[in-house]
Amino acid sequence: MKIFQIFVTIMGTVMSLGYFPQAYKIWRNKSARDISISTYIIFSIGTLTWLTYGILIHDITIILGFVIGVVGSWSILFLTIYFKNKKI
Repeated sequence: MKIFQIFVTIMGTVMSLGYFPQAYKIWRNKSARDISISTYIIFSIGTLTWLTYGILIHDITIILGFVIGVVGSWSILFLTIYFKNKKI
């Protein structure tokens, strides 16, 4: 079981890194015109919920898998809100 926990932690972390290219693109272009804000509201609440759950049950696998996801998803959400209607 220990090997599977390590694998799940690594995969959760790798998947969470997927938010950062989008956040960088929004920041670089100073535009979030084509970003779905409702999608990132759902992702942001979901990642925060899972991180909170991991903390409450003291599960390091869940915590490590979602801490990066919280930073990434909330970064996209805030950048999208900030740049949504700004002109380039």
